[in-house]
Amino acid sequence: MRVAFYAPMKWPGHAVPSGDRLLARMFVAALERAGHTVVVASRLRTWEGAGDAARQSRLAAIGARTGERLLRRYRDRTELAPDLWFTYHLYHRAPDWLGPVVSAGLSIPYVVAEASVARKQAKGPWGDGYEAALTAVRRADAVICVNPGDVPGVALAREGRSPPLQLAPFFDVGAFVASADEPQAQAVLRGLDLPRGSPRLVAVAMMRQRDKLDSYRILAAALGRLRHGSWHLVVVGDGEARAEVEQGFAPFGAQRVRLVGSQPAPVIAALLGQCDLFVWPAINEAIGMAMLEAQACGAPVVAGRSPGVAAIVSDRETGLLVPLGDDAAFAAAVDELLAEPSRRAAMAQRAREQARARHDLAAAAAVLDAVLSDVRAARGLAAA
Repeated sequence: MRVAFYAPMKWPGHAVPSGDRLLARMFVAALERAGHTVVVASRLRTWEGAGDAARQSRLAAIGARTGERLLRRYRDRTELAPDLWFTYHLYHRAPDWLGPVVSAGLSIPYVVAEASVARKQAKGPWGDGYEAALTAVRRADAVICVNPGDVPGVALAREGRSPPLQLAPFFDVGAFVASADEPQAQAVLRGLDLPRGSPRLVAVAMMRQRDKLDSYRILAAALGRLRHGSWHLVVVGDGEARAEVEQGFAPFGAQRVRLVGSQPAPVIAALLGQCDLFVWPAINEAIGMAMLEAQACGAPVVAGRSPGVAAIVSDRETGLLVPLGDDAAFAAAVDELLAEPSRRAAMAQRAREQARARHDLAAAAAVLDAVLSDVRAARGLAAA
């Protein structure tokens, strides 16, 4: 069928790399793998992060006009009209002003993936966005949750309708792992001239203010507590908080902690495949796709425990999870695995197996195909 895809938070082709953009692209890929034609309906970004009521109002007005314009276009050119509308990642800061309007106007199913409903936002600075997200979740023919932490709020909002479907985070495991062997990736890796002869830690994350920077600061504090005398860290990422990140790692010296900036996926895959541990405190991390990529490449993970991270990292099996924000516990977990190479190797093997068995694109494609078929059947619509 023809699927109109929309991501109000960040469209799949957005220039800034992130786990959110990666998962949006993976949803598109999974739908296409299932045989559907996916068309990005709009690039309109409705995200507003400062609680600015005036800007939110302007975005809502733009969204309403955009939705009506799309609806007129689809009615005028029926060959372009979708059989189903699919919105990825809506919440109070990034509501969907388009999908409900277009799907109702065309009488087609409306499917939502990765939605969240935080009741504490009902009376906050994003109150209108909260109401819009709540309405969208209630009206949707189906809601797919990737982050387990979103399930309770969505289930409550869906009371009386079908419960949310839990889908494991996913990506194209085989393609990502194989990309590490690309000659260009190997050449870049050699050019980085990373230290040898000591355990190699790696972190992959954007350098943004607030949660990301907090995670970097906890990581630096944990490194200062390590008892294991031999290690070095490679950090992949960049952003507006780079200066603060560099300052936090400065006491260790540039040879022990290497900041290599943003890198393309094949280089990251090649790097992950040569590292001993992926380390990330994961403050307020919704899912953490980089940790999933690390495990696919055989790098056990030490991370802060949250519902989204626990959905990816199996504690004591593919890595170790510690209380969020506890740098002492984080350091102890890293020391524990650095002291046991054979245990790390066993975790690495289980991590590779789990990534392919639970988180591969093909399995997600089958689930999504079934959801789309079911919602059309429930409306009495034939398979498109």
